Amino acid sequence: MAKQHDSVDQHSRLKDSPVQNGVTQSSPTHYSSISPPTSPVAQEDAFSTYFEEKVPVPDDVNQIFSFRKLWAFTGPGFLMSIAYLDPGNIESDLQSGAKAGFKLLWVLLGATIIGLLLQRLAARLGVVTGMHLAEVCHRQYPTVPRIILWLMVELAIIGSDMQEVIGCAIAFNLLSVGRIPLWGGVLITIIDTFVFLFLDKYGLRKLEAFFGFLITIMAISFGYEYVLVAPDQGEVLKGMFLPYCQGCGPVQLEQAVGIVGAVIMPHNIYLHSALVKSRQIDRGNRKEVKEANKYFFIESAIALFVSFLINVFVVAVFAEAFYDKTNVEVNQMCNKTGSPHTDLFPLNNSTLEVDIYKGGVVLGCFFGPAALYIWAIGILAAGQSSTMTGTYSGQFVMEGFLNLRWSRFARVLLTRSIAITPTLLVAIFQDVRHLTGMNDFLNVLQSMQLPFALIPILTFTSLTSLMNDFANGL
Repeated sequence: MAKQHDSVDQHSRLKDSPVQNGVTQSSPTHYSSISPPTSPVAQEDAFSTYFEEKVPVPDDVNQIFSFRKLWAFTGPGFLMSIAYLDPGNIESDLQSGAKAGFKLLWVLLGATIIGLLLQRLAARLGVVTGMHLAEVCHRQYPTVPRIILWLMVELAIIGSDMQEVIGCAIAFNLLSVGRIPLWGGVLITIIDTFVFLFLDKYGLRKLEAFFGFLITIMAISFGYEYVLVAPDQGEVLKGMFLPYCQGCGPVQLEQAVGIVGAVIMPHNIYLHSALVKSRQIDRGNRKEVKEANKYFFIESAIALFVSFLINVFVVAVFAEAFYDKTNVEVNQMCNKTGSPHTDLFPLNNSTLEVDIYKGGVVLGCFFGPAALYIWAIGILAAGQSSTMTGTYSGQFVMEGFLNLRWSRFARVLLTRSIAITPTLLVAIFQDVRHLTGMNDFLNVLQSMQLPFALIPILTFTSLTSLMNDFANGL
């Protein structure tokens, strides 16, 4: 009876919540009968969602599947998918194509599928418990391991942040034909991040639409390169579905590991478990919880399918056009087209090595200036979108692990300062080769931090005391 009473009370609170502009203002989330507290600490009210509003879900009682409901749940998955499209991923993609051709596309496909399964667990945790992963860690772990876990996740966020800053700085440099130096691009990234982060003041759905717009820009930009280069479709499908890498050696193996590290990012699991709290769900109603899990999974699958296609565009472009190309071949072509970047490619027969910066240059040399500028626009969209979602991740992680409330301004200032200081020093005192070279190290760093997200999410979603009927099966 007590459980029923709690469920009715919670439903009443949600029902009586004020609605403004089609969005229900959130009230503090409480444990429902589905996720009973397991300790005195857990009996406190769960932390309220970071967003100040919740999106209402239409009530289509008699429908097995509703596009209206899917639309209501659409948003968190696409914000989550941006981490699969950050500059670190793009660099991993183009290097994969240039070093291994189409042979590692199956690794990209496998990593994306594994990522989808992990994101499904993250979303389920947030829906069932009403708390995101960092909040659950705060309640379940003792102080010392909790602090260690927090530091490791923060390190992953800072590493990702550095990749995004590097990507934006390179994009500004390419778009300005070198007039904006790399250090100038780094400083611009600091300013525009603050501007974009205040977009959610205009409403959660508008913020989600803006992220969707940035993903569309990436799809159009890299899709244009794909159509322009026109890769062999048979080779694309063969590389995607034939899990074999003929003639591959240590270089290709290292690249395969880099793909996994770039695609599955630890802080993204924390982010997704928090974003799903932005929907109005009565956690006392098992049917609603089950339905929310279903629609969030469908939305995540669609979002990651889109991100996978964009990644395939990049891999295929560089596999078709630049696999096994030598420096001297590229140098001669850049000379022929009058490119100012010819000196990036020494006159030797070594295999071409590309990064985000060189990738744009070689596209410009072989396919015209438009290819270079469109590439830079895609990189800029990738950097800007992932910068914002990275900041949200940091906010959720800090608030969850430490139960600490910082203003968005203070949080961005701290993470930006930590990420930008080493990046700015390299940009000032070194050249673009050293700046882009940091991406390889940062991808390895992401791989090393992965267990600090995998272990908690697998552990907590397997606890019947926390998840009840929604715990992972054996």
